[in-house]
Amino acid sequence: MSTKRASVNIDINAWFEGVAEQFRGLNPNEPGQWPVLPKLAAFAVVVLAAVALGWFLVLADVQAALDAEREKEPNLKQDYRSKLAQAVNLPELRKQKSQVEEYVTQLEKQLPGKAEMDALLSDINQAGLGRGLQFELFRPGQILVKDYYAELPIALRVSGRYHDVGSFAADVSNLSRIVTLHNLSVVAPTGKDLGGALSMEATARTYRYLDAGEVAEQKKAAASKKAAGAKK
Repeated sequence: MSTKRASVNIDINAWFEGVAEQFRGLNPNEPGQWPVLPKLAAFAVVVLAAVALGWFLVLADVQAALDAEREKEPNLKQDYRSKLAQAVNLPELRKQKSQVEEYVTQLEKQLPGKAEMDALLSDINQAGLGRGLQFELFRPGQILVKDYYAELPIALRVSGRYHDVGSFAADVSNLSRIVTLHNLSVVAPTGKDLGGALSMEATARTYRYLDAGEVAEQKKAAASKKAAGAKK
């Protein structure tokens, strides 16, 4: 029994010695003449090196891109939920949009066109005269053109009784066209003339919509300004 064990140990030792012998005295310049085991070992080393190099040169960038896409996932899910909620409420949103469009249309009807501005200025003047006020100043200013409308400031100074001045301000606010009063300043009579007329200074602002030609001109100017900014 002991003879068999000794034989096995001797055979194993002899096998390891044979393997080691194959790796001794290898000529690196002539790998084709190497024994089988060194060739297999060299092949395994080359494969592992190729895999490692491929990981660092190719797969590492792919992994980084994958991680970046995974980081986008929560935001995309949130965006999806938001759009899904909008899609579910689409009929109600369309109804609200229609209501807003109707409201905007009503507001646009309160804005005079270019041809109606003179009539509106006359209405403001008549509102003051109808209350018995005396116009000391009625001077339209420079028209300010905005994106979708134009604004006309009018410098006003009227004098009259307290209630008439208040009624005039109310009449202006109730005109069919939009007119707003800004920078109101009411000066009471001084000295002995306590029963005299009050003096009110204000800036009335009225608005009109732009016609098709003016809208086109505004868009052209905005496009030119954007192009000039892009060149800088």
